[in-house]
Amino acid sequence: MLELFPVLLAGVAAGVLNAMGGGGTFVALPALVALGLPPVTANALSRIALVPGAVASAWVYQGELRPIGATSTKALTAVSVVGGAVGAGLLLALPAASFDAAVPWLLALATVVLASGRRISRVVSTVRGRAVGMSSRAVLIGQFFLSVYGGYFGGAVGIMMMALWGIGLGLDAADSNPMRIAQLAAVYLGATMLFLVASDAPSAPLALTVTVVGTVIGGFAGAHLARRLPARLLRGVILTTAVVMTALYFLRDLLRG
Repeated sequence: MLELFPVLLAGVAAGVLNAMGGGGTFVALPALVALGLPPVTANALSRIALVPGAVASAWVYQGELRPIGATSTKALTAVSVVGGAVGAGLLLALPAASFDAAVPWLLALATVVLASGRRISRVVSTVRGRAVGMSSRAVLIGQFFLSVYGGYFGGAVGIMMMALWGIGLGLDAADSNPMRIAQLAAVYLGATMLFLVASDAPSAPLALTVTVVGTVIGGFAGAHLARRLPARLLRGVILTTAVVMTALYFLRDLLRG
Protein backbone atom coordinates (compact mmCIF):
# COMPACT_ATOMS: atom_id res chain seq x y z
CA MET A 1 0.00 0.00 0.00
CA LEU A 2 2.90 2.37 0.69
CA GLU A 3 4.13 1.76 -2.86
CA LEU A 4 0.71 2.77 -4.19
CA PHE A 5 0.53 6.03 -2.26
CA PRO A 6 2.64 7.93 -4.83
CA VAL A 7 0.32 6.53 -7.52
CA LEU A 8 -2.67 7.96 -5.63
CA LEU A 9 -0.98 11.36 -5.40
CA ALA A 10 -0.09 11.18 -9.10
CA GLY A 11 -3.73 10.41 -9.88
CA VAL A 12 -4.89 13.45 -7.91
CA ALA A 13 -2.32 15.66 -9.64
CA ALA A 14 -3.31 14.27 -13.06
CA GLY A 15 -6.98 15.00 -12.41
CA VAL A 16 -6.21 18.56 -11.30
CA LEU A 17 -3.93 19.20 -14.31
CA ASN A 18 -6.48 17.92 -16.81
CA ALA A 19 -9.17 20.11 -15.25
CA MET A 20 -6.95 23.20 -15.23
CA GLY A 21 -5.26 23.00 -18.61
CA GLY A 22 -4.11 19.50 -19.51
CA GLY A 23 -1.04 17.36 -19.04
CA GLY A 24 -2.38 14.75 -16.63
CA THR A 25 -0.81 11.94 -18.65
CA PHE A 26 2.65 13.36 -17.94
CA VAL A 27 2.09 12.72 -14.23
CA ALA A 28 0.09 9.49 -14.20
CA LEU A 29 2.19 7.60 -16.76
CA PRO A 30 5.63 8.00 -15.08
CA ALA A 31 4.13 7.06 -11.69
CA LEU A 32 2.74 3.81 -13.10
CA VAL A 33 5.99 3.00 -14.90
CA ALA A 34 7.87 3.64 -11.64
CA LEU A 35 5.55 1.13 -10.00
CA GLY A 36 6.97 -1.51 -12.33
CA LEU A 37 4.38 -1.66 -15.10
CA PRO A 38 5.55 -1.98 -18.74
CA PRO A 39 5.26 1.38 -20.58
CA VAL A 40 2.49 0.28 -22.97
CA THR A 41 0.51 -1.24 -20.10
CA ALA A 42 1.03 1.89 -18.00
CA ASN A 43 -0.06 4.06 -20.94
CA ALA A 44 -3.27 2.08 -21.38
CA LEU A 45 -3.95 1.98 -17.64
CA SER A 46 -3.43 5.73 -17.26
CA ARG A 47 -5.88 6.40 -20.09
CA ILE A 48 -8.50 4.18 -18.45
CA ALA A 49 -7.97 5.86 -15.08
CA LEU A 50 -8.27 9.39 -16.51
CA VAL A 51 -11.81 8.77 -17.81
CA PRO A 52 -13.56 9.02 -14.41
CA GLY A 53 -11.49 12.10 -13.53
CA ALA A 54 -12.45 13.83 -16.78
CA VAL A 55 -16.10 12.88 -16.26
CA ALA A 56 -15.98 14.34 -12.74
CA SER A 57 -14.58 17.60 -14.13
CA ALA A 58 -17.13 17.67 -16.96
CA TRP A 59 -19.94 17.18 -14.42
CA VAL A 60 -18.78 20.27 -12.55
CA TYR A 61 -18.82 22.21 -15.84
CA GLN A 62 -22.09 20.74 -17.14
CA GLY A 63 -23.93 24.08 -17.15
CA GLU A 64 -21.09 25.88 -18.96
CA LEU A 65 -20.56 23.69 -22.04
CA ARG A 66 -20.82 25.71 -25.25
CA PRO A 67 -20.80 24.38 -28.86
CA ILE A 68 -17.58 24.67 -30.83
CA GLY A 69 -18.62 27.07 -33.58
CA ALA A 70 -21.49 25.68 -35.61
CA THR A 71 -20.42 22.08 -35.00
CA SER A 72 -22.93 19.80 -33.30
CA THR A 73 -21.72 18.80 -29.83
CA LYS A 74 -23.07 15.29 -30.38
CA ALA A 75 -21.12 14.94 -33.64
CA LEU A 76 -17.97 16.32 -32.03
CA THR A 77 -18.27 13.89 -29.13
CA ALA A 78 -18.92 10.92 -31.44
CA VAL A 79 -15.82 11.77 -33.49
CA SER A 80 -13.78 12.05 -30.27
CA VAL A 81 -14.90 8.60 -29.12
CA VAL A 82 -14.18 6.98 -32.49
CA GLY A 83 -10.81 8.73 -32.84
CA GLY A 84 -9.82 7.69 -29.33
CA ALA A 85 -10.61 4.05 -30.14
CA VAL A 86 -8.59 4.22 -33.39
CA GLY A 87 -5.64 5.71 -31.54
CA ALA A 88 -5.81 3.00 -28.89
CA GLY A 89 -5.76 0.40 -31.64
CA LEU A 90 -2.64 1.99 -33.11
CA LEU A 91 -0.93 1.94 -29.71
CA LEU A 92 -1.55 -1.78 -29.39
CA ALA A 93 -0.55 -2.54 -32.99
CA LEU A 94 2.42 -0.26 -33.71
CA PRO A 95 5.94 -0.11 -32.21
CA ALA A 96 5.96 2.02 -29.08
CA ALA A 97 8.46 4.56 -30.47
CA SER A 98 6.86 5.03 -33.91
CA PHE A 99 5.09 8.28 -33.04
CA ASP A 100 7.28 9.45 -30.20
CA ALA A 101 9.71 11.63 -32.14
CA ALA A 102 6.99 13.93 -33.51
CA VAL A 103 5.30 14.64 -30.16
CA PRO A 104 7.58 17.49 -28.90
CA TRP A 105 7.22 19.35 -32.19
CA LEU A 106 3.45 18.89 -32.17
CA LEU A 107 3.35 20.28 -28.65
CA ALA A 108 5.57 23.22 -29.59
CA LEU A 109 3.28 24.06 -32.52
CA ALA A 110 0.18 23.74 -30.33
CA THR A 111 1.73 25.99 -27.67
CA VAL A 112 2.54 28.72 -30.19
CA VAL A 113 -0.94 28.51 -31.69
CA LEU A 114 -2.54 28.48 -28.25
CA ALA A 115 -0.64 31.64 -27.31
CA SER A 116 -1.44 33.51 -30.52
CA GLY A 117 -4.44 31.75 -32.03
CA ARG A 118 -6.95 34.53 -31.42
CA ARG A 119 -4.52 37.17 -32.72
CA ILE A 120 -3.90 35.10 -35.85
CA SER A 121 -7.66 34.77 -36.32
CA ARG A 122 -8.11 38.54 -36.05
CA VAL A 123 -5.29 39.21 -38.54
CA VAL A 124 -6.72 36.72 -41.03
CA SER A 125 -10.18 38.21 -40.53
CA THR A 126 -8.82 41.68 -41.34
CA VAL A 127 -7.10 40.42 -44.50
CA ARG A 128 -10.11 38.46 -45.68
CA GLY A 129 -12.62 41.08 -44.62
CA ARG A 130 -14.78 38.57 -42.80
CA ALA A 131 -14.65 36.49 -39.64
CA VAL A 132 -12.52 33.38 -39.55
CA GLY A 133 -14.59 30.27 -39.15
CA MET A 134 -13.69 26.66 -39.86
CA SER A 135 -16.54 24.71 -41.37
CA SER A 136 -18.16 22.03 -39.24
CA ARG A 137 -16.59 19.41 -41.48
CA ALA A 138 -13.10 20.89 -40.98
CA VAL A 139 -13.61 21.02 -37.20
CA LEU A 140 -14.68 17.36 -37.15
CA ILE A 141 -11.74 16.27 -39.33
CA GLY A 142 -9.29 18.13 -37.10
CA GLN A 143 -10.96 16.71 -34.00
CA PHE A 144 -10.71 13.17 -35.38
CA PHE A 145 -6.94 13.38 -35.94
CA LEU A 146 -6.39 14.93 -32.52
CA SER A 147 -8.54 12.21 -30.95
CA VAL A 148 -6.46 9.53 -32.68
CA TYR A 149 -3.38 11.12 -31.08
CA GLY A 150 -5.27 11.25 -27.78
CA GLY A 151 -6.05 7.55 -27.93
CA TYR A 152 -2.50 6.71 -28.98
CA PHE A 153 -0.69 8.72 -26.34
CA GLY A 154 -2.86 11.57 -25.07
CA GLY A 155 -0.23 13.91 -23.63
CA ALA A 156 -1.52 17.50 -23.90
CA VAL A 157 -4.21 16.55 -26.43
CA GLY A 158 -6.53 19.03 -24.69
CA ILE A 159 -4.00 21.81 -25.30
CA MET A 160 -3.91 20.86 -28.98
CA MET A 161 -7.72 20.97 -29.13
CA MET A 162 -7.84 24.50 -27.74
CA ALA A 163 -5.09 25.54 -30.16
CA LEU A 164 -7.14 24.24 -33.09
CA TRP A 165 -10.31 25.94 -31.87
CA GLY A 166 -8.41 29.16 -31.16
CA ILE A 167 -6.92 29.62 -34.60
CA GLY A 168 -9.79 28.08 -36.55
CA LEU A 169 -12.68 29.70 -34.72
CA GLY A 170 -11.10 32.45 -32.61
CA LEU A 171 -12.25 30.80 -29.37
CA ASP A 172 -10.70 31.90 -26.09
CA ALA A 173 -8.84 29.24 -24.10
CA ALA A 174 -10.73 29.98 -20.89
CA ASP A 175 -14.12 29.91 -22.65
CA SER A 176 -13.39 26.62 -24.40
CA ASN A 177 -11.99 24.88 -21.32
CA PRO A 178 -15.31 23.20 -20.32
CA MET A 179 -15.73 21.67 -23.79
CA ARG A 180 -12.07 20.64 -23.81
CA ILE A 181 -12.66 18.63 -20.65
CA ALA A 182 -15.82 17.03 -22.07
CA GLN A 183 -14.00 16.02 -25.26
CA LEU A 184 -11.07 14.67 -23.25
CA ALA A 185 -13.54 12.40 -21.47
CA ALA A 186 -14.90 11.26 -24.84
CA VAL A 187 -11.43 10.54 -26.28
CA TYR A 188 -10.35 8.62 -23.20
CA LEU A 189 -13.65 6.71 -23.18
CA GLY A 190 -13.13 5.57 -26.77
CA ALA A 191 -9.60 4.41 -25.95
CA THR A 192 -10.74 2.74 -22.74
CA MET A 193 -13.34 0.56 -24.48
CA LEU A 194 -10.53 -1.05 -26.48
CA PHE A 195 -7.93 -1.12 -23.73
CA LEU A 196 -10.28 -3.00 -21.39
CA VAL A 197 -10.67 -5.89 -23.83
CA ALA A 198 -7.42 -5.88 -25.82
CA SER A 199 -4.66 -4.76 -23.43
CA ASP A 200 -3.30 -6.20 -20.20
CA ALA A 201 -4.15 -3.03 -18.21
CA PRO A 202 -6.90 -4.86 -16.22
CA SER A 203 -4.18 -7.24 -14.95
CA ALA A 204 -3.18 -4.56 -12.42
CA PRO A 205 -6.56 -3.90 -10.73
CA LEU A 206 -5.16 -2.41 -7.53
CA ALA A 207 -3.01 0.16 -9.35
CA LEU A 208 -5.96 0.97 -11.62
CA THR A 209 -8.35 1.44 -8.69
CA VAL A 210 -5.96 3.68 -6.78
CA THR A 211 -5.27 5.82 -9.84
CA VAL A 212 -9.00 6.14 -10.58
CA VAL A 213 -9.69 7.29 -7.03
CA GLY A 214 -6.97 9.89 -7.37
CA THR A 215 -8.14 11.22 -10.76
CA VAL A 216 -11.73 11.56 -9.56
CA ILE A 217 -10.66 13.54 -6.50
CA GLY A 218 -8.30 15.69 -8.57
CA GLY A 219 -10.73 16.14 -11.46
CA PHE A 220 -13.55 17.28 -9.19
CA ALA A 221 -11.39 19.60 -7.11
CA GLY A 222 -9.49 20.96 -10.12
CA ALA A 223 -12.66 21.85 -12.01
CA HIS A 224 -14.05 23.73 -9.01
CA LEU A 225 -10.77 25.61 -8.69
CA ALA A 226 -10.65 26.42 -12.42
CA ARG A 227 -14.22 27.79 -12.30
CA ARG A 228 -13.22 30.23 -9.56
CA LEU A 229 -10.16 31.58 -11.34
CA PRO A 230 -10.51 34.84 -13.32
CA ALA A 231 -10.49 34.15 -17.06
CA ARG A 232 -7.17 35.94 -17.51
CA LEU A 233 -5.52 33.86 -14.79
CA LEU A 234 -6.99 30.62 -16.16
CA ARG A 235 -5.61 31.46 -19.60
CA GLY A 236 -2.22 32.00 -17.96
CA VAL A 237 -2.41 28.62 -16.20
CA ILE A 238 -3.34 26.85 -19.45
CA LEU A 239 -0.56 28.52 -21.42
CA THR A 240 2.01 27.90 -18.66
CA THR A 241 1.02 24.22 -18.64
CA ALA A 242 1.51 24.06 -22.40
CA VAL A 243 4.97 25.66 -22.20
CA VAL A 244 6.10 23.39 -19.35
CA MET A 245 4.83 20.23 -21.07
CA THR A 246 6.61 21.17 -24.31
CA ALA A 247 9.87 21.92 -22.48
CA LEU A 248 9.71 18.62 -20.58
CA TYR A 249 9.24 16.68 -23.80
CA PHE A 250 12.22 18.32 -25.49
CA LEU A 251 14.29 17.76 -22.32
CA ARG A 252 13.29 14.11 -22.26
CA ASP A 253 14.43 13.65 -25.87
CA LEU A 254 17.68 15.52 -25.14
CA LEU A 255 18.46 13.25 -22.19
CA ARG A 256 17.68 10.20 -24.31
CA GLY A 257 20.03 11.42 -27.03
